[in-house]
Amino acid sequence: MTEERRRADFYQALRARIADWLASKGKGFKHAQLLLLAPDLFHLLTRLMLDRRIPVVEKAGLGAALAYFVSSIDLFSEAFLGSAGYVDDVALAAFALSRLINAGHGAVAKELWAGDGDLLDAIQQILDVADQALGSGLWERLKNSWRGLG
Repeated sequence: MTEERRRADFYQALRARIADWLASKGKGFKHAQLLLLAPDLFHLLTRLMLDRRIPVVEKAGLGAALAYFVSSIDLFSEAFLGSAGYVDDVALAAFALSRLINAGHGAVAKELWAGDGDLLDAIQQILDVADQALGSGLWERLKNSWRGLG
């Protein structure tokens, strides 16, 4: 099996596991649609990290977002924020991608996007929900802290 095929299989399996988990939560799970983007964002971040067209300096933010995805540490606990606590991984990934696109690498990101729909629309939707779910003040502080990493 080729490396590309293994990555595709992992991606599809991750997507299916998240969809199954969300289905088990029922229709009352407020941010289900955004969480379905998690495997798409993880897949895109990974592909961008491996792409030679992306400068190393830009990969720092992408790497930080990937590390947060796989980390067991959460800035916003599900116990305290309910479904909004699940949004932080997706929101940080969207913010890292927004920074990358604003740095002039949007064409590469769009080319590598395997998710449904338009990448820019997905990122904007996620950032809007993060702003609403976390509150503008908290989300702004988080973004400012993130900017300090890059």
